[in-house]
Amino acid sequence: MTFRVAYDLRLARLMAGVSGGLLLAFAADAAQAQEADIAPICTDRPTKANSTCTAPAGAWQVESDLANYTRNRAGGVRSETTYVVNPYLKYGLNDRMDLQVSWAPYIRAEAKDMASGAKASDSGSGDLYVRLKAKVWSGGSGSAAIIPFVKAPLASRGFGNDEWEGGVAAPVSFALPDSVTLTFGPELDVLADADGSGRHVAVVNLVNVARPLSDRVSLIGELWSSFNFDPAGTVRQYSADVAMTYLVTPVVQLDVGANFGLNRNTPDAQLYAGVSTRF
Repeated sequence: MTFRVAYDLRLARLMAGVSGGLLLAFAADAAQAQEADIAPICTDRPTKANSTCTAPAGAWQVESDLANYTRNRAGGVRSETTYVVNPYLKYGLNDRMDLQVSWAPYIRAEAKDMASGAKASDSGSGDLYVRLKAKVWSGGSGSAAIIPFVKAPLASRGFGNDEWEGGVAAPVSFALPDSVTLTFGPELDVLADADGSGRHVAVVNLVNVARPLSDRVSLIGELWSSFNFDPAGTVRQYSADVAMTYLVTPVVQLDVGANFGLNRNTPDAQLYAGVSTRF
């Protein structure tokens, strides 16, 4: 792994500018929040794990990357991908179910041949994801949810496979001593074959541990895996992920995180920063 955080100062400037604008937009809403009377926001961000909680009935919730940067080097080519403002919009249907919609409006991809120095770049938008989360179990020791989802092929050319895909995730969380939360995140995806001739499954698993460091700050660690059983060849991916959240007010949360690939099939490193708010 040859990842250098200082390589791309453009990402830092981009994250600072976008985050500043969004935080100003959220300031009016946050100023009205009375911390003693409002339940803290509960999000699926920042790691790959899904939470088992849902948005409150009748409430809207936005969870978004402010910037998301991925770097990989394989076959003599270095690739870099940047997402800007990649939001999930949620609406609480009742006290145990919410509807979620996600779409990335801007993605930039760059590639460089390390031998020849030749460069290529492109930009576009991503696919549309629709999810329904339902809490199926909740008790003093833990909780569980089920999340069926579908991907609509709306991405720009070169940023998607023009195929309908979907799956179901089933996060399960357990409360441990010292306010630690242990989450398992099994997921089954139904994906289009690489050659477009049919469908196959992919299996995702993760183990996520979160611990509050204070009333406002939490630290999260995660091990993630994905087995994509494409007929052309099974692709196995593994990553070690770490993130931190900061609760600005009960309804505004900031986060930062990094994911590190543990094998050649997984991107070398991914950095991101995000914000979530409920209104």
